[in-house]
Amino acid sequence: MRSVKIGCWAGFWGDSQYAASQLMKVDGLDYLISDYLAEVTMSLLVRARAKSPDMGYAPDAIAAIAPFLSEIKQRGIRVVTNAGGVNPQACRKALAEVARKAGVDISIATVTGDDVSSRADLLQAPGLKEMFSGTPAPKVFTSANAYFGARPIARALDAGADIVITGRCTDSALALGPLMHEFGWQDDDWDMLATGSLVGHLLECGAQVAGGIHTDWRDVGGWDDMGFPLAECHADGRFTITKPEHTGGLVTFGTVAEQLLYEIGDPANYILPDVICDFTQVKLAEDGPDRIAVTGTRGRPCTDQYKISATYQDGYRAMSMPTLIGPDSAERAQLLGESIIRRCERILGDRNMPGFDEVSIEVLGAEVNYGTRAARPPREVVLKIGVRHKQRSAVEVFASEIAPMGTGGPQGLTGFFAGRPRPQPVVRLFSFLAPKAGILPLVHLDGEPVSCAVAPGTASPGPAPDTISKPTPLDDEPMVDVPLVALAWGRSGDKGDLANIGLIARKPAYLPFIRAGLPASAVAEYFAHFCQGRVDCFELPGLHALNYVLHETLGGGGMASLRIDPQGKAYAQILMDLPIPVPARLAQEDDLPVGSR
Repeated sequence: MRSVKIGCWAGFWGDSQYAASQLMKVDGLDYLISDYLAEVTMSLLVRARAKSPDMGYAPDAIAAIAPFLSEIKQRGIRVVTNAGGVNPQACRKALAEVARKAGVDISIATVTGDDVSSRADLLQAPGLKEMFSGTPAPKVFTSANAYFGARPIARALDAGADIVITGRCTDSALALGPLMHEFGWQDDDWDMLATGSLVGHLLECGAQVAGGIHTDWRDVGGWDDMGFPLAECHADGRFTITKPEHTGGLVTFGTVAEQLLYEIGDPANYILPDVICDFTQVKLAEDGPDRIAVTGTRGRPCTDQYKISATYQDGYRAMSMPTLIGPDSAERAQLLGESIIRRCERILGDRNMPGFDEVSIEVLGAEVNYGTRAARPPREVVLKIGVRHKQRSAVEVFASEIAPMGTGGPQGLTGFFAGRPRPQPVVRLFSFLAPKAGILPLVHLDGEPVSCAVAPGTASPGPAPDTISKPTPLDDEPMVDVPLVALAWGRSGDKGDLANIGLIARKPAYLPFIRAGLPASAVAEYFAHFCQGRVDCFELPGLHALNYVLHETLGGGGMASLRIDPQGKAYAQILMDLPIPVPARLAQEDDLPVGSR
């Protein structure tokens, strides 16, 4: 049966410029895709467009594929990217000019209509609130974009586009669109649409699914030439994740399962514009070296709403990270941070200005991210100190008062390599839902319109399946403590001010003990120094995995946060040495490392 090969050359704006060349060496490659957009990226692109009407897109995409345009055309490889950002037409124009100079005749389509920043009926609707936090809408938004699905991309490919440039769309749509085009999947082929969406979810972060940020980092070779992912997909929904031969990295059950749980919420109710995905029964199986076959994805009818991702400016912030060395360095760093804040707020008071809206002092190296479980103080630390204020001038006071502590503060202060910190706008995310019927995607091929009808969805897509297992009674036998890392792989990430931690049992037999030893309440207690909201726990029986969702835990998240880890990237690792009770018999049979009880 014919397969379609899709390779992803970028997982974010700033990813390697050399991944496309790696994937171009793959025989039979059908599609190159890339994901450049995050919520904060959109606001940065809005600022770029404000400075120049020819900007507002990710120029990295053009630089990455420009050397290969002739080969792409010759081999019939098609390209799908969301590098269009807030200005897909300018991106198309720039790429078309590069192709013209290279003498390559190539058809370029754009997908627009996602920008709803001028829609007062949506952004100024009475009672509008953020869908996660419930906060009221600000008076002015910096950007506002609907997450489009895959059908506009499929229509552009149907019309003959060699390259499709979109604005905001779901990351998964970049792969689902080509599969809908290739296999003729219809808007109500729910299981197939969910499967294609999972393909996109696994590919979207580039090297992550191929060994990047894997728990078992010692098993991953070739970090200097990390392989970027490939998906080999079939019309019946079967697909395999792999990577180019002779590249670094690793594709295993663990690497793929980690990426599957990355930045998801309820795995039985993963809502996308095209379909509601159920990942709870997904199964992974080895299909050869660096090859993992994926089956079991299920889908339900999509909703009749788009998620709108909007951003707004909320004052200014600045951060500095000097180093302190010597005995009691952590104590001196804490004193220094508190002294700087008191000094600045005294100056602000003398100017009849209010104090800082938010202050963050983190002594890195003293295990501040572990809260009450921090180890003994070290002899060298980095002081990360940040502030937020509505007025730029107040943040400038902070920026000017860091360096004087080099002579008027505790001894051992050094490391001012970055110089005086600069105030930066605080950008906050505001998400809400809006009816699909009033937001229409626009598809153009070489400037000419292409008709595009999107499934309207339903207001009642049906309830998510119940996947929570009843606790398994544990045998009454001698127990020993084993570090979590010996029992599970882990991956964590963010969505706004939410963090998720996915844990995949290394063996199905370990799951009951992980579940018993780490209920949602224990995770909430472990992260009490960060988490201000509830913690939910979801189960994925097919992967013998658990997914924890921590609400209000990232200090606002993204560019709004003053934390050293505003996206929860380290949360899974923070859990890894947590002791989990298991039967002494099991620990002995599997040669697990045992701690004292």
